[in-house]
Amino acid sequence: MRLSDEQQAFAEAIRDFCERECGSREQRDALTDGGLEAHSRELYAKVAALGWLGVSIPEAYGGSGGTLVDQCLFFEEVYRGMAPIAGAGSSSTVAGVYKRFGDEEQRARVLGAIVDGDVMSISISEPGAGSDVGAVACRAARDGDRFVINGQKTWCSYAQYATHVLLLARTSRDGRPQDGLTLFEVPADAEGLEVRPIDTMGGREVNDLFLTDVEVPANAVVGEEGAGFKQIMAGLDGERLVAAAQGLGMAERALSDLLSYVQERRQFGKPIGTFQALRHRIADLATEIECCRLLTYEVAQAVDQQRGAPLERTKLTSMAKLKVTETAKHVALEGMQMMGGYGYATEYDMERHVRNTLAPPIYAGTNEIQREIISGSLGLRA
Repeated sequence: MRLSDEQQAFAEAIRDFCERECGSREQRDALTDGGLEAHSRELYAKVAALGWLGVSIPEAYGGSGGTLVDQCLFFEEVYRGMAPIAGAGSSSTVAGVYKRFGDEEQRARVLGAIVDGDVMSISISEPGAGSDVGAVACRAARDGDRFVINGQKTWCSYAQYATHVLLLARTSRDGRPQDGLTLFEVPADAEGLEVRPIDTMGGREVNDLFLTDVEVPANAVVGEEGAGFKQIMAGLDGERLVAAAQGLGMAERALSDLLSYVQERRQFGKPIGTFQALRHRIADLATEIECCRLLTYEVAQAVDQQRGAPLERTKLTSMAKLKVTETAKHVALEGMQMMGGYGYATEYDMERHVRNTLAPPIYAGTNEIQREIISGSLGLRA
């Protein structure tokens, strides 16, 4: 697809911002406690002031009313620029749920807060429930005009920065395993909620949540009680495309850094980028990235325009998420290999690119699940 002049200007503005605000390792280290934090409140506030956090939020709630294509442009450029504002991803997922299923009061309050720079987190997984969402056991019991929530959630991204957590809990055990699940808005400072960080190779990104008699009012239900599973599934097309756009930005940055290195590094009297063994591998990486770009934006436009049947669009978003996140990981690993020991050293960003690209094939629905969706759409079922 072809970007409009306005969209091209938007992408260039984000690129210039990232170069100015976090273009050097020193700037990023200062914003992230030496690379340990994935999210900088300081930088996030500047992005919010520019109005970019509301790129796909309706104008009625303070956003700019943009498309999914616009949202993908934002995330591509942010991740290409290595801007430490990871909370934008979880917030965009939460915004999608509220846009579809929140009541007017919830939409006005939460979407407006996201535009203004509040981070929102979403919590679905549990120790015994990952890809199998129907296995969620965290219990929300009705008690008059409130619910009391008990249980444990895990792998909750950026809850340590969030003002609210959109949490999936079980309100009934009637019917099928996926029935009886409900989405709740839980304040991050609610009494009885403990946010406990999980140490990972990517830094401070994910958390365990422990809920002990956490009370929320009945109007904390987002959407329909018992319909949480369907509501989560309804938003996955957008979440998968955001993951694809993030992966695209990561791949582009890894390739850019690799090109800079092979043009400067000399061996046997000439730049190593002149050696055919590397030139051809880099040509393949560039071709794969271009394929990913075309796929991501063609699918985003199809979703924006509601082209084709819903199941066909779901297949395509799964393909985009699968292809782009796997490509980003491949580009980073190839970059590390071609840079030799320097690719492994923390002096260069390539080792960070490798760490950053290992998680996307897991989150937003593992790539194994994406392959199940794709193969199922082709009539191949177990």
